[in-house]
Amino acid sequence: MKILGKNLKQILPGLAAAGAAAGAAFYARSEYEKNHFVTGTYVIRSEKIREKDRKFIFLTDLHEKRFGIDNAPLVRAIRREAPDGILVGGDMVVCRRSDGGKPVCEATISLLRRLAEDFPVWYSYGNHEDRIGETEPFFARLRESGVRILDDESEKIGSDLRITGCRVDEKYYRHVLTMPEIAAGTIERHVGSCGSWDGEERFELLMLHSPLFLKAAAAWGADLVLSGHFHGGTVRIPAIGGLMTPQYQFFCPYCAGGFEEGKTRMIVGRGLGTHSVNIRINDMPELLVLKLVRG
Repeated sequence: MKILGKNLKQILPGLAAAGAAAGAAFYARSEYEKNHFVTGTYVIRSEKIREKDRKFIFLTDLHEKRFGIDNAPLVRAIRREAPDGILVGGDMVVCRRSDGGKPVCEATISLLRRLAEDFPVWYSYGNHEDRIGETEPFFARLRESGVRILDDESEKIGSDLRITGCRVDEKYYRHVLTMPEIAAGTIERHVGSCGSWDGEERFELLMLHSPLFLKAAAAWGADLVLSGHFHGGTVRIPAIGGLMTPQYQFFCPYCAGGFEEGKTRMIVGRGLGTHSVNIRINDMPELLVLKLVRG
């Protein structure tokens, strides 16, 4: 026992030092990743795209993150792509509902104001925007800048494309550890029947913040669903995917990337910022380029 105790006394300082070094390396890597974004590109072909090919930028889950001074590197990257428009998938702000404080939104307003000077911008709700409430000055300031707010609304683009923003009830974001199931017909109750507006066949692009509801979106009739919310899974494990969502759901298959359900495709962005769990490992923030191509 004395020999064992002596050995432990010799080993423990080394283990502590190794643990501290590993923790420091983990922290340094996470900080680096949080401050550097990458660009991902998806090409979607469809016979419903008839008028012309289009390119969009998809932004989600900024959570008031600033890359450089006033998000200048992000703006430059977007302008280099010269998109036909900007699609915003929600959770750009940080809601401070618990302490009664005002939402944090200045970085988002500054970014979208500059982008709206050059491109059409469509903004759909996430759970943080939902907690702010529609009457808050944040939304009025966005509209004054020319941003279109799709609050359970749709907008036709040309003769062959419709963009819809669905505002999912906040109760679906309150689930911790468990996976919520959306009630049948929920999307239709929010935004109406798919394709019912004018009877014309269009490519139906649905912005739906949580990716958990792909089956419901497919049943509704979406051709493409754009989601975020899960921040890529916080820590991405090769061949497995994301470790944990912001709602502490572990190894959720829909943390990031492309998915299919019948004829519906879904693209889940890793987002640009963090919230609550401020960690990114093997999970760089992501600026998404979406190309809709005549099929």
